[in-house]
Amino acid sequence: MKYVRFLEDNGNEGYGILKDEVIEVLDGTPFDKYEITSRCIEKEKVKLLSPSLFSKAVCIGLNYRDHAEEFGLPIPESPVVFLKPSTSVTAPESTIIYPDMCHRLDYEAELAVVIGKTARNVSEEDALEYVLGYTIANDVTARDLQPKNGQWTIAKGFDTFMPLGPYISDEVDGSKLMITSRVNGETKQKSNTSNLIFSIPYLISYISHVMTLLPGDVISTGTPGGISGMQKGDIVEIEIEGLGILRNTIG
Repeated sequence: MKYVRFLEDNGNEGYGILKDEVIEVLDGTPFDKYEITSRCIEKEKVKLLSPSLFSKAVCIGLNYRDHAEEFGLPIPESPVVFLKPSTSVTAPESTIIYPDMCHRLDYEAELAVVIGKTARNVSEEDALEYVLGYTIANDVTARDLQPKNGQWTIAKGFDTFMPLGPYISDEVDGSKLMITSRVNGETKQKSNTSNLIFSIPYLISYISHVMTLLPGDVISTGTPGGISGMQKGDIVEIEIEGLGILRNTIG
């Protein structure tokens, strides 16, 4: 299934299943019981929203070897974990706001794991049973603010700093997906999720032993090397195999 959340011209929001260019509307949400209704909408006639309104985005830093090396940092022995607030989420094709206090704004292409049911103290062996599917995330970062604070909440937590989408898919294997970022059409990052230092089952288990993961929460699994700054007016695209393209403009 490819799950989408959408907004109609009349202001109604809903969830649906995307099949080609048509959305089969759901009664309910993918995070609870739902039924597929007889109503269908052409995708081009609605605005796609972020497919999840998470209570928290649990993000992993330095989870690709080349990303750690480009910052001259050691390979972590345990996951580097930080949170993004629910207010940071924004939709595909929306504008990422360049904050006035920031002087370098970076993209970070990431595979996001979307939790489908409450997970607490989950074993690594059972971890994937708690996954609804996968989507694309852009871990937008005010890079110049990151070292000043000694922690990453300010640099990572601005409104619009978590573009997510365009859909959640349960049709891919998250352990081996090509991941690419482009700015104004120029390729900046290119890697594969097989290069993750800490695997998806390990991350789910590790995090669930610290905090309860709720349906709709996302784990953003880290970014490969190749990050750099963006300017107002730039168009940033993140493409992950089988998950489409997440596109946003800097404004």
